[in-house]
Amino acid sequence: MTSVTVLIPTLLRPCTAGRKEVTLHPDEAHDVAAVLDRLGVLHPLLEGRIRDETGALRRFVNIYVDGEEVRRLDLLGTPVRAGATIMIMQSVAGG
Repeated sequence: MTSVTVLIPTLLRPCTAGRKEVTLHPDEAHDVAAVLDRLGVLHPLLEGRIRDETGALRRFVNIYVDGEEVRRLDLLGTPVRAGATIMIMQSVAGG
């Protein structure tokens, strides 16, 4: 069975013990919300950096499923197929 790969950006790797990617079983990742739920169980520090207290994506976090931004699709309801690659990107602001 093909897994789902979640790519973790450098700024968030301290929340995953330095891991640059997390592999999930397809049954754990049927949509983006399920992926984030599972990541939150595996890496609790990551949860607060990606979603706010209501469960919505934080404003400066973008998630892509196979190169497509979920904000242009069905947000957290965006389907995730077996073999998909999910990329989390966190904006960096500076002055």
